[in-house]
Amino acid sequence: MSNIKSRPIILLAAVIVICLARPAPAADLQKFSNVQLIDNSANDGDSFLVKAGDKTYHLRLYFVDCPETLTSNRSDLERIREQTRYFGITDKARIVYFGKEAKAFTEKALEKPFTIYTAFTSALGRSAGGRVYAFVTTAGGENLGELLIKNGLARNRGSGRKTPEGLSEKEMIARLKDLEDSAKLKKAGVWSESNPDKIADLRAQQRSEDQELTQIQEEAKTPFGPIDVNTATSVELQKIKGIGPVIAKRIIEGRPYRTLDDLLRVEGIGKKKLEKIRPYLMIKPQ
Repeated sequence: MSNIKSRPIILLAAVIVICLARPAPAADLQKFSNVQLIDNSANDGDSFLVKAGDKTYHLRLYFVDCPETLTSNRSDLERIREQTRYFGITDKARIVYFGKEAKAFTEKALEKPFTIYTAFTSALGRSAGGRVYAFVTTAGGENLGELLIKNGLARNRGSGRKTPEGLSEKEMIARLKDLEDSAKLKKAGVWSESNPDKIADLRAQQRSEDQELTQIQEEAKTPFGPIDVNTATSVELQKIKGIGPVIAKRIIEGRPYRTLDDLLRVEGIGKKKLEKIRPYLMIKPQ
């Protein structure tokens, strides 16, 4: 009888453990109606200030990225360069032009009170007071992000999540990609000046530069100069990309080494891995 009585307690404890083990769900979206756009020089097509009740928020649209409108700092210029390559445009001034077109489009679309949905997730940026991601529904019931992409004034890029209508992030991305393809075919907005003969090369150039920056970032994590494989600590070895705690332990256990090629006898180090880690290792003469 005592075992039967204890079962509810055991089951409850199991449920609690399972719930605690699950990842925390994303914060629920909060809905705000009768929101108004605030006229501000910081506004652009996908980022703008609004007034909801007695509160002021700086919103950043989920899923979409409009052309830049400013050239005031290096970050702006780098984004403009990347956008020209994505859209297949060689004249960077035209990106700023279409950025201003996107801003005007958003201002027109939000002339009448509209609705926003936000979980107050922080959106990175230089804006004073910070920005939060949001979905915006116009007075006519249309998704502002979709409208911008349909009209060739934005691309599908940026942070996303499940929509207020229940569409998954993956489904929403697919939908916006389709709308973007449609805008390209119609030569709408910025796509009207896209050069189809150069777009592949321009995007490849951007990918190459992005890869170079990633490589620099990874190399910055490695030790300065080669380290002696016969005396390096486990922590020092693990600073080299490709060497984890297990392989570091095996390297130490396999000492001493006469040449770096001797590392091939360490389980987990083959010829390809050795060539990748060789520049960061050395053997000091005795």
